[in-house]
Amino acid sequence: MRRLRTTSARRLTAIFAVAAGLALTAGIAQGALGGSGPKPAPKALANAILAAFRAPQPEGVTAKIEFTNKLLPSGSLPHGTASPLASGADGRLWIQRSGDFRIELQSSAGDAQIVAVGDRITVYDASSNTLYRATLPDDAKDVAKPGRGHDRGEKLTLAKVQKALDRLAPTWMVSGAEPTTTAGRPTYTVKVSPRDDGGLLGAAELAWDSVRGAPLRAAVYAQGTSEPVLELKATEVSYDAVADSDVRVAPPPGVEVVELSPASATEREQHERRAKRRHSRVEGPAAVQRELDFDLAAPATLAGLPRREVRLVTFDGDKGALAIYGEGLGAIAVLQRKADPREPAGKDTRKGALRLPEINIDGATGSELATALGTIVRFERGGVSYVVAGSVPPVAAENAARGLK
Repeated sequence: MRRLRTTSARRLTAIFAVAAGLALTAGIAQGALGGSGPKPAPKALANAILAAFRAPQPEGVTAKIEFTNKLLPSGSLPHGTASPLASGADGRLWIQRSGDFRIELQSSAGDAQIVAVGDRITVYDASSNTLYRATLPDDAKDVAKPGRGHDRGEKLTLAKVQKALDRLAPTWMVSGAEPTTTAGRPTYTVKVSPRDDGGLLGAAELAWDSVRGAPLRAAVYAQGTSEPVLELKATEVSYDAVADSDVRVAPPPGVEVVELSPASATEREQHERRAKRRHSRVEGPAAVQRELDFDLAAPATLAGLPRREVRLVTFDGDKGALAIYGEGLGAIAVLQRKADPREPAGKDTRKGALRLPEINIDGATGSELATALGTIVRFERGGVSYVVAGSVPPVAAENAARGLK
């Protein structure tokens, strides 16, 4: 086994896979109904949300789904690579009452399978014959397991739901519960968009079944676009008990395994480690610099944004720094650590690597991944590796990279 270390097609596939799996199971997985129906009667948003959380949990869910992914720029995928996780595809979803699930996305280049059993998630990408494996952190288990959401919903009250919506109001514009139809079912659709600096994020939409409370569609829009850059949608849904054989599918022999999470530990050990990290947190440029064996680059401003925080972080046991500039979704994050000689400093020519454009950062050769929702710039200089990322246009990320002195 090996750990994922470089910005490659496999790394991006894994990121998309986990994000797609969590989003699908937190949404569609909570329950669904087949058939067709009219639009539901108008209802206040707080009432519609409360009814959704109190809806009965189904014995299981089977659904046909569509996954749209327009994040990657044209031509960035390696020749012969067309993973449905990175390019989008149709597929199916099976979920058991326990919350264990399988997602299958189909493409001519090979299918992709996302399987979650217990606290383990595996992602198999046939186009690269690679199996990605991860363990859910404690605070993410409830989100990924649909049945538990219904238990929490029974404890909700209308006043609590309205209070939560009121808290969102200062920073987010939240629409009402618009009566719609999704996958032949009557649904309510809500649209959320940032009031101030939301970076490149334009809006997000969620549609859920008005009877069963089942989210049947989730979409993310970039600024100035009318078509979603990410969309997860059920096209046909039904709920009945799901057999173990529909969920527990073994990968083919000879697959390459990539671990995406650290070695497992007991809950007590994890708690002790988190407590130790909280007590030993190092913050501030001067304090962080004392812990590093390279010169920290953390100017007071970067690309016109003020420095908000600098703190010590670790990369597989090696010390590094994280600096945040600006506020909200439009902030820019800068990660820096000593360069790893095993990783390419400039263009990654290895098999399976993304075909990213090269850029010049004051004499240093770097690479840039520009998507509809954000930009990542990576380069090395003086034995230090830098990653600049944010929901900002490429010019802003490049200016930030050039300001790291």
